[in-house]
Amino acid sequence: MPAFAAIDIGSNSCRLKIATVVAHKLQTLHEDREVTRLGASVFETGMASPEAMTATLEALKRFQRAVQLHGADQIRVVATSAMRDARNGLAFQAWVKAETGWNMEIISGLEEGRLIHLGVMGLGVAEPEAETGTAPQAESGAAGRVLLVDLGGGSCEITLSEHKHILETVSLPLGAVRLTQEFLTADPAPAEGLARMRQFIDRELRLAHQKIQPENVSLVIGTSGTAAALSEAIAAEGKARAKAGKKSAFKTAGITEPDGIAPTSAVRQLAAKLAPMALAERTAVEGIGPRRAEIIVAGAQVFAELLESFGLEGFRYSPLGLRDGILAQMLAEQDARAAVHLEFEHQRWESVLATARRYGVDPQEAEPVRAHAVQLYRELQALHQLPPEYESWLAASAILRDTGKFINHQGHHRHTQYIVSSSELFGYTPVQRTLVSAIARYLGKSRPQPGDRSLRNIPAGEHPRVQRAVVLLRLAVALNQDRASDVLRVAVKVYPKRVYLEVEPGRTGAELELWSLRKEAAYFREVFGRELFCTLA
Repeated sequence: MPAFAAIDIGSNSCRLKIATVVAHKLQTLHEDREVTRLGASVFETGMASPEAMTATLEALKRFQRAVQLHGADQIRVVATSAMRDARNGLAFQAWVKAETGWNMEIISGLEEGRLIHLGVMGLGVAEPEAETGTAPQAESGAAGRVLLVDLGGGSCEITLSEHKHILETVSLPLGAVRLTQEFLTADPAPAEGLARMRQFIDRELRLAHQKIQPENVSLVIGTSGTAAALSEAIAAEGKARAKAGKKSAFKTAGITEPDGIAPTSAVRQLAAKLAPMALAERTAVEGIGPRRAEIIVAGAQVFAELLESFGLEGFRYSPLGLRDGILAQMLAEQDARAAVHLEFEHQRWESVLATARRYGVDPQEAEPVRAHAVQLYRELQALHQLPPEYESWLAASAILRDTGKFINHQGHHRHTQYIVSSSELFGYTPVQRTLVSAIARYLGKSRPQPGDRSLRNIPAGEHPRVQRAVVLLRLAVALNQDRASDVLRVAVKVYPKRVYLEVEPGRTGAELELWSLRKEAAYFREVFGRELFCTLA
């Protein structure tokens, strides 16, 4: 059974989760966590401190021993807000590579939100075994209209989801470590700093309102350490009130109390209670540990302001999060029979179509090129021998190949490469986006050459594969010369020394397409070592 390892290098802590695949779903083998405060110095000076980087590396080395012990077949290491902001982020990335051999991937806030959503929906998660109960479960009620709030150390990702599909995601600079470093510089928190922090939170939430309209939300799910601490502290307070014969916050408001929900009024009361406390007093609050107590004032204020701002009744804490989403994506990429595979592919393709529309490309008009590119990929498989993932990358390149015209028709292939490599394509790593952009780049007169800027961030071993994919896409484009609806059919025949493309003429013939295909024959021979013959069927 394959095993995967996910490592989340956050602004406040590093987390490891290792899972194995059982019946096309994930079961947890091992978890670990270390508070390293990597973002504290970043948010203060713009640089990750040597001490924080050293602490993070020590945690990663411990994680590496666990990964080796459990025999993980695939490891993915991602870094979030702190590394997005750190001026020495690339230097730390190189340090991690030198010390562990791992490639630390710095993901965007929107990609972070997408992965958290994938993890919380639990599509790749197996039911817990009766003996252990260690596997996390999908959140009950998450299939309706749900708001996800992940409040980390450096940022806060808010995702609106319906029927387990993302409607909108925003990433705000409202992390608990970031706000503490910026506004709460003394202990207890100074009143002036609290006031300025609340104004800042209010401003950022107003921006979020422009994208997120959570009407008819059936459930609010909070993830990460701050949500866990608030939920546990409120539950402890509720038990104390019940023991004293007092009503809960929900019953006081005349609302039926849902199971496991931390009500907004209780979050506000707890935030107000924590604000004037010194660190030792906050540490003594049940549910809030000594390290969380250092940043809980800021985290509680964000949750209280957010819930009130959106008019929400409360939230439920989920232990699922980013690392679960990373594991789910690895499962989706490796196992086409996994339930999460379909959702993952849907998200990726919707992101490609949305990017095309954003830059003035009609996906319906680009569809014939995509269809021909996929057909050529499948029927020439024995010739090009590209890995399975290249089929989806080739399809994405076909849809996005004209996005550069949004900038300028002249040299639009170069502009396409820039747009695609820089765009937020959900489900694509930076290297994968670069691969897609490179395939779409060489559709004009230029050909891929070693040292090209568009290939610089692609592993050298992939360069020949990119070249083969480029040839397939060039043939697909040649088969579609400004045709609106008269799409041509093509039959592919492969022989030991030659390849035949037999084109069935449309209503307006196929002369232009044959001419375009024959222009590609020399490059086809250069790449594949076979003659290309294009004829009418």
